[in-house]
Amino acid sequence: MTTPPLLQGEAARVERTPPESRARRRLRACQECDWLVALPPLRPGEKADCPRCRHTLVTRHFRPVQRSLALALAALVALGLALTFPFLSFSVGGIGNRIELTQTATTMIGFHQPVVGGAVILTIVVLPAIYLAGVIWLQLGLLRDTPLPASRTIARSLAHLTPWMMADVFIIGALVSLIKIAGMADIDLGVSFWSFCAFALLLLLTTQSLDADWMWFSLAGEPRAPKGARTGETAAPQGLAGCHTCGLVGRLDADGHGRCERCGETLHARRSYSLQRTWALLTGASIMYIPANVYPIMTTTSLGHSSPSTIVGGVVELIGMGSWPVAAVIFIASIIVPVGKLVALAWLCLMVRRSSELNAVTRTRLYRVTEFIGRWSMIDVFVVAILVALIRAGTLMSIEPGPAALAFGAVVVITMLAAMTFDPRLIWDTPMPAETITSRPPLHGRHPEGSSG
Repeated sequence: MTTPPLLQGEAARVERTPPESRARRRLRACQECDWLVALPPLRPGEKADCPRCRHTLVTRHFRPVQRSLALALAALVALGLALTFPFLSFSVGGIGNRIELTQTATTMIGFHQPVVGGAVILTIVVLPAIYLAGVIWLQLGLLRDTPLPASRTIARSLAHLTPWMMADVFIIGALVSLIKIAGMADIDLGVSFWSFCAFALLLLLTTQSLDADWMWFSLAGEPRAPKGARTGETAAPQGLAGCHTCGLVGRLDADGHGRCERCGETLHARRSYSLQRTWALLTGASIMYIPANVYPIMTTTSLGHSSPSTIVGGVVELIGMGSWPVAAVIFIASIIVPVGKLVALAWLCLMVRRSSELNAVTRTRLYRVTEFIGRWSMIDVFVVAILVALIRAGTLMSIEPGPAALAFGAVVVITMLAAMTFDPRLIWDTPMPAETITSRPPLHGRHPEGSSG
């Protein structure tokens, strides 16, 4: 896909002042309810929320380019340290083992679980490294007032990578693993472990520091709003749609499709076959959830005796050890969250055509929660990867992955895809009562960053 050329008269440069300082109306169509609004002037630390559903449209940061660049560089340094030094080591009865971070993936591949091993290394190392390199590439170009080659292609990719980076989830999985084996062996945390903790925190801060609105304006300016666009109404009936990547509002053709003038992404009035795709993915996830709980997720060998353990069995074992908090974390992440996500998305699909009878704001919030929590179910998969790599002491003590690891990983990925294919704007398509609309506060207010709007 080729990116559109720069607008005539729009030099690719870093804007030393915020985008709002330009004398033009900047429109945004909310990605969750399709409400068309004009962005207010924002100062650093402020944000603009949709007046209809309270979705955050833009968050303004202080020195966004320098901030993101510094955090991304620090995160890459921490990742390099995490890949260089030992991660964890254990010893029991004079026998021990020491592993590096990448062995959590390579050991799974050695046990004929290449899909799980590949998912582990992609989500904790490869994708985060690509993301950070992309941020550094973009911000360096903006600092020198001339975007580097392929900047807009890279900027488009950043938003798609974010949901699949799970370094923070991996840290929780590592802590759960340590608690599981703390009573059976002596554990030593290597330099890599602490470096990876720092990396996970810095990666999270980097993603939160990225000011996409400022970045896209600096990369390619902003075309004028389509003629005749009316704020305070939904965009689709006006033949308009907001770009999911850069936020620009563009005109749609007669079939409800188009292409973003600024970043080149495809525009849709509504995601094609959103409900059908969501139902298909939910069905697949429900089917995979059965073997994920029936088959063992890992098999523990101690003194020559092998004991398979399911997800529920692992929770019961932790309760028996007195580790109630950890058991609660695994129970919520591996049982409550997947089931709750399946039920929530199915309910949203069923109720989407009854918007006038139910509270659309509440259901939109449910969708946000459902989309956010899905990735945390990967904790159990990471626990298995860490324990399989670390506990390698022959018949004295060893752990092997079970078939449920692949099935459960598939459940997590499929439910995440189901949440992505569901179009929350469908919730708002049925007209709401007039008093609901007229009671909404105006957008043109400044909300301190972190406020509820």
